[in-house]
Amino acid sequence: MSNPVVFVVDDDAMVARSLRWLIQSVRLDVETYPSAAAFLAAYQPARRGCVLLDVRMPGMSGLELHQHMQQRGWRIPVVFLTGHGDVQMAVRAIKHGAFDFVEKPFNDQDLLDRLQLAIRSDAERYAREEAIADEKSRLASLTGREREVMQLVVDGLPNKVIADRMGLSAKTVEAHRARVMEKLKVRSVSDLVKIALRAEVP
Repeated sequence: MSNPVVFVVDDDAMVARSLRWLIQSVRLDVETYPSAAAFLAAYQPARRGCVLLDVRMPGMSGLELHQHMQQRGWRIPVVFLTGHGDVQMAVRAIKHGAFDFVEKPFNDQDLLDRLQLAIRSDAERYAREEAIADEKSRLASLTGREREVMQLVVDGLPNKVIADRMGLSAKTVEAHRARVMEKLKVRSVSDLVKIALRAEVP
């Protein structure tokens, strides 16, 4: 996976240049965009990191860009850069899913700390989604009978009751159960239940 990037979206070229130098000083990759439209045209949603977004820009504002990102399902964390009069707007943005906001004039270290938190949050979310996708793939490998046995195990039923309910021998149920555990790479019923809950089985 490629390195995380801080995507700076700010129409003020001097500010953008200053932010680039600051962020690069802690060995983070940076890309700058002079407008919301430029960022929308260039960004690929698979890319990791965070967006540092100025609230007030000509044309499409930072808040409008954030709304467009949400509509497109882009979940990369957004940190707003705000002037004093924009704090209420930034608070509203957080209520609508933004990660954080930093008020100008900002402390360099405070801004870097918040960007690092946003990047870490993105990495953790990505790892969770990858794990869930892997679990769903493993669940999809189960046969219909194995899935049925799994659901009854998750419901807390012992093998004998499952066997009676399904019209199978206890040994057959045990074999199905063992294959389910092997395919899903779990060692305990509690782990099986967790996978079922995360994957919203059935």
